[in-house]
Amino acid sequence: MRRQATVPPRLVERGRPRRALISLTPLIDVVFILLVFFMLASSFLDWRSISLETPRASSGGGAMEGAVLLEIRADDVRLSGQSTTLDGAIAALRQRLAERPDLRAFLRPDDGVSLQRTIEVLDRVDALGLREMSLVGAPGR
Repeated sequence: MRRQATVPPRLVERGRPRRALISLTPLIDVVFILLVFFMLASSFLDWRSISLETPRASSGGGAMEGAVLLEIRADDVRLSGQSTTLDGAIAALRQRLAERPDLRAFLRPDDGVSLQRTIEVLDRVDALGLREMSLVGAPGR
């Protein structure tokens, strides 16, 4: 009787499952799809600037002569002390600008007026073509 040599079980190579390779291609595809989605879903606003100059200390009282004061309120505006709508104030400013092309306007928002409302009025007044427009604060501030 002949004996066969047996190999201990730990030395026998077992069929180990191969580790699956992770592909980065689907990940890159998802990133590009998200990039395209957010690019298309974003809104690109038309940014326009309104140039405003601060009043100079050297200009003194002469700067107020012939100027109009437009007070911006939450619900209406006051043009030179008279309460009116924004459309009425724009029409009056347009008429005054036709009479006097060098018209100067001071815009003063009241307390509690939102920035959006102030910018809306500034934009409408700027569309008239005023060459000199200043944003001023309330007296005493």
